[in-house]
Amino acid sequence: MTHLDLLLPALLLDALIGDPNAIWARLPHPAALMGKAVAWCDTRLNRGPNRRARGILALVILVAAAASLACLITKLPYGPLFEILLAAILLAQNSLMHHVGAVARGLDQGLDQGRQAVAMIVGRDATVLDQSGVARSAIESAAENFSDGVVAPAFWFLLLGLPGIVVYKMVNTADSMIGYRTDRYAQFGWAAARLDDVLNWIPARLSGLLICAAHGSRRTVALMRRDAPLHRSPNAGWPEAATAAVLNVAISGPRQYDGTMTTDPFVNPEGRKYLGPRDIDLAVRALWRSWGLMVVLLALVWIGI
Repeated sequence: MTHLDLLLPALLLDALIGDPNAIWARLPHPAALMGKAVAWCDTRLNRGPNRRARGILALVILVAAAASLACLITKLPYGPLFEILLAAILLAQNSLMHHVGAVARGLDQGLDQGRQAVAMIVGRDATVLDQSGVARSAIESAAENFSDGVVAPAFWFLLLGLPGIVVYKMVNTADSMIGYRTDRYAQFGWAAARLDDVLNWIPARLSGLLICAAHGSRRTVALMRRDAPLHRSPNAGWPEAATAAVLNVAISGPRQYDGTMTTDPFVNPEGRKYLGPRDIDLAVRALWRSWGLMVVLLALVWIGI
């Protein structure tokens, strides 16, 4: 069986089932196990001199372990079935849209509930956000994670099979845990952050193009190309700029981290800045539509058209 033969059912399984709480309340989620592996390396290697070299060593250990385990799984009896199941678990369309939609439902109930919901999916201080800030944060998270959590894993599975998606998720998990420019992680997390940028370079741009293509406007492509470089991330700007253009909203912009307000520019600054729960729902709908286009295109390739 080809990687595409396995990817299509994995995408559909993820969309239909997502991450059932009944299962993961009893079993450790693979992403949680990856997080424990990263934490183990952090505890034992992130000390003393030469922290950049130690961070490179940690990343080599994590990637080698992830690739080896994935290769072993492919050799098991009924290996393709396990590959489909694990790929579906590591894809995140259903769970992403569920958590982003929960922010809209929270805002419908009140600002405090919206803040609590968005704090589950973003790293900034949600307690200082107004309604527009909550909605903007949810839309940004949805767009960025559509690339990181859906398109990129699918891309690497299509290219390299189960080892590709497992290694990608391990690197992405490491970046989310240690890829920060803080005193503790600036050196140790350098390799994880750089490799994550490399692995997401093509998927991020594909994600932006998918979002634009799903809504059939050349204008959105032009706006995406104009505004994506404004983002602090070399990759996140592409799906975020595409989503902002499709929805005609302004996102990114100044935000507060650890009590400090940034001076980040807005993406699509001409768009609406007063946002609410309806805009979050529109973003969820737009990203489901983009997901659908991706599945249709893969299906057309699969049947040979």
